[in-house]
Amino acid sequence: MLMDAKTASLLIVDIQENLAPVMAEPRQVLRNASLLLQAAARLAVPVTISEQYPKGLGHTMGELLALAPQGVVCEKLHFSCAADPAMLSRLQGFARPQVVVAGIEAHVCVLQTCLGLKEQGFDVFVVADACSSRKQANHDLAMARLAAAGVSVVSTEMVVFEWLHVAGTDSFKDLIKLVK
Repeated sequence: MLMDAKTASLLIVDIQENLAPVMAEPRQVLRNASLLLQAAARLAVPVTISEQYPKGLGHTMGELLALAPQGVVCEKLHFSCAADPAMLSRLQGFARPQVVVAGIEAHVCVLQTCLGLKEQGFDVFVVADACSSRKQANHDLAMARLAAAGVSVVSTEMVVFEWLHVAGTDSFKDLIKLVK
């Protein structure tokens, strides 16, 4: 099953000021989440960004917020975005069966979100190189568990090129510069 920009939405989970810097690969996560946001904007893929308890963990990293459309940030207390009624309603409201998920921490909020969305009937794709945990072992365990549960584990470039679907378009020309 391929990811399709016409049937997907993008969910960025908890890449926040006081949490992101202590992840195993913070620069990689920020770079790849930025690329996903830019691809989503170029290809009209709806975006949702979650913030876990921003009073304590801070808000979404500024470089990501600068790329995000207005009004896409949702605060939550549940670890799983799928357990938060407002967030689940937002994702269901897009009427797009695919959800591409990136964020932190892979073994907590990302894992629980992906499993919860899968349970709700979504086709879920977790972007392994746009996710992290404080310890690499936790990230690796989360990706293995998600794969075993039927969540597709993908890379940032897989998302971009599957969303693009074809070379030679203006969108391809714009996004290939970001991939390089």
